[in-house]
Amino acid sequence: DVVEMCFRGIASQLGGHSFEHLAQRILAVHERGFARGGSAYDGLPNDGQYHWREGELAEKHMNDPLVIAKLQEAARSNSRAAYASFAALHNSLVKASSIRGQLDFKPPRQYGRSAIPLEAVEPASEIVKRFRTGAMSYGSISMEAHTTLAIALNRMGGFSNTGEGGEDPIRYQPMQDGDSMNSSIKQVASGRFGVTMEYLSNAKELQIKMAQGAKPGEGGELPGPKVVGSIARTRCSTEGVGLISPPPHHDIYSIEDLAQLIFDLKNANPDAGVSVKLVSEVGVGVVATGVAKCKADHILISGCDGGTGASKWTGIKHAGAPWELGLAETHQTLVLNGLRGRVTLETDGQLRTGRDVMIAALLGAERFGFATAPLIAMGCIMMRKCHLNTCPVGIATQDPVLRKKFEGMPEHVVNYLMLVAEEVRVLMAKMGFRTMDDVIGSTEALRVDPSLSGSVLNLAPILAPAHQLPDAGKIGKVERRKFYGQEHFMILQPLKDRVLLQDFKRTFRFGDAAYGEHRVSNLDRTVGTLLSHELYKRWGNSLPPGSCHAKFFGTSGQSFG
Repeated sequence: DVVEMCFRGIASQLGGHSFEHLAQRILAVHERGFARGGSAYDGLPNDGQYHWREGELAEKHMNDPLVIAKLQEAARSNSRAAYASFAALHNSLVKASSIRGQLDFKPPRQYGRSAIPLEAVEPASEIVKRFRTGAMSYGSISMEAHTTLAIALNRMGGFSNTGEGGEDPIRYQPMQDGDSMNSSIKQVASGRFGVTMEYLSNAKELQIKMAQGAKPGEGGELPGPKVVGSIARTRCSTEGVGLISPPPHHDIYSIEDLAQLIFDLKNANPDAGVSVKLVSEVGVGVVATGVAKCKADHILISGCDGGTGASKWTGIKHAGAPWELGLAETHQTLVLNGLRGRVTLETDGQLRTGRDVMIAALLGAERFGFATAPLIAMGCIMMRKCHLNTCPVGIATQDPVLRKKFEGMPEHVVNYLMLVAEEVRVLMAKMGFRTMDDVIGSTEALRVDPSLSGSVLNLAPILAPAHQLPDAGKIGKVERRKFYGQEHFMILQPLKDRVLLQDFKRTFRFGDAAYGEHRVSNLDRTVGTLLSHELYKRWGNSLPPGSCHAKFFGTSGQSFG
């Protein structure tokens, strides 16, 4: 009724709340400021909207002091008992503050399965390979914190994310002990900070940042005081000057623009997958369908929870939507359009426990992003001073004195994520799933928590199994996860750069300077990018400028040079 009267024409994935419920909430807030007799109180209590506060009426935060303490104890001691205490605390807070907290797992007999021995379940060492860290840039967090995350994820076979701030080239070389500080995912945003051919060529995945889950519509921002010398060099910028990636990211106003950028990145590194980061919101399923048709390999649905500690207050509270809504819609829409088998789906936004991971997988996710929790595992105490460069534990600061206070270790992150994976295994065994591939998209295993029978929320739309929707199968195959890659070879094969590679073969073999002339047309969508990538792979940055001199005639496509 509320949507029909006040927001006509707007889709809503949830239902149940009436004007009566809204009125009750408004009156409850009013009574906190005014006594029943009409007189005002002397002052209003701080209800903890932006910082944790104690009290029954205070805003619930997933990062309350006890949760932080238990998570850090589990990470540092690798204690299953401490992790179980943390998970119990977290799950109780989730129940009071999120959509997944309203959900529960059905008994396995209700969806045709039965419990299996834990030994029959996929090992934790394989499950953690699906884990990723959030896109926290070098600059927003310190070099120590950034490299610790990369080392930890590389040890497990997961992927760490550079964020949009580039990466120091020294990290591309293996460490003496066999570890690697190289982040597998290299992000590209509208500011193009630190985006060089060297940066792109050292990625396993290239991520296009279309928007940010915690603050969609706002660009990434690094305050001037945090742009110190090493960060300015890495970002190809000027020391002390604040850096903003203006929205809309990449000036992408059409699906054709996005398709071109995906094509450019496949030229910049043909061996890397291309990911597109979208925000959970109503309609994101249709957008994701277009992204899949643009030949993206991977789609991230980013939730409003979590995100940067430097988000504006308005963005923290009034932008974005929970990942549960966007993920369910995206999975369902891709299945209905016969495209689910072509792309990998990921989600993030305050994922903390094995229960969170299982619900995300059942709603359609194949990869799972963790950001705040690994920072807490490394020592973050949620002071919310990220934008002030005054982080007291050396994580979100560039102050050399404060950076010395950093005590995080890769082992802490590995311990925490392995404990999460072990909880996932226990849940899989209870629910009758042998592998994560079996879990993905099995929404029929979810139900509304029976203990919340008095809830007025209608969660039926997100609990509808995509493969059982009325129109499933009318377009393409009905698939629950990625089965095959995008057909990049069909568009990468007839490139002008293939001809250039032949012309400059002496440069590739011996480093000799070479010259060539070519005619191009606007069918040559990208010229020179693949050549640059192959030259870097062979020679690094050692060739002098002008080693490859090409002269072109005609009309070029969108990306030239």
